[in-house]
Amino acid sequence: MKKEQLPRGFRNNNPLNIRIGNVWLGEVNHPTDPNFEQFVSIPYGIRAACILLRRYIRHYKRTTIPQVITAWAPPSENATSHYVDIVCQLSGITPDTQLDYSNKVQMCRLLAAMIQVENGRSLPMQVIEQGYDLA
Repeated sequence: MKKEQLPRGFRNNNPLNIRIGNVWLGEVNHPTDPNFEQFVSIPYGIRAACILLRRYIRHYKRTTIPQVITAWAPPSENATSHYVDIVCQLSGITPDTQLDYSNKVQMCRLLAAMIQVENGRSLPMQVIEQGYDLA
């Protein structure tokens, strides 16, 4: 598949569509996207998402999928409740389940579901786990 045909998040190696605003390990030197971060590889994009997710859970106490998604994809920009429903369905995690960042299986299932919603396509779990391990 040609790179142009890939979703923006995959073209940018940023499958969770993190907006520009931080300095990240693995960023490209000369980004071309004016709005979203670009990484040297998908695992580095997932690493950045993991760091943000960890901050949401541990620092901001957003410990359920609805709380995380409302911050990640705010209603002013997204159909947030639909996003939450799909992530819960794809991940098998209920809306009231307490998220635990140290639970790698749970976090990778959550990330996989969010990647699917953000891009309309999935990534191999092995790639998601590589990103989690980099964080």
